[in-house]
Amino acid sequence: MNKTKTTRYDVAEHLRTPEEIAAYLEASFEEAKGDASLIAKALGDIARAKGMTQVALDAGLSRESLYKALSGERTPSFDTILKVLHALGIELHATPLHT
Repeated sequence: MNKTKTTRYDVAEHLRTPEEIAAYLEASFEEAKGDASLIAKALGDIARAKGMTQVALDAGLSRESLYKALSGERTPSFDTILKVLHALGIELHATPLHT
């Protein structure tokens, strides 16, 4: 019997266009349901897709602190999130909840 070879899936390899990035982040917001660490992890995926070193430079953070902040294991400060979003070229918009 032949063994099936698998490779680890890396979403960052599939985030090539601004539209793909926006759709991924939007889906992450919907899925997170208030879990800020999930949003941080999604931003980490996007930062890896864009190049972590350049994103860190653009955000005014060290590469190491950016990795830690966006690991999904901790909740980064809102200030850090805003810096990363700006470095990634992403804007936040507010929409009222539909009840």
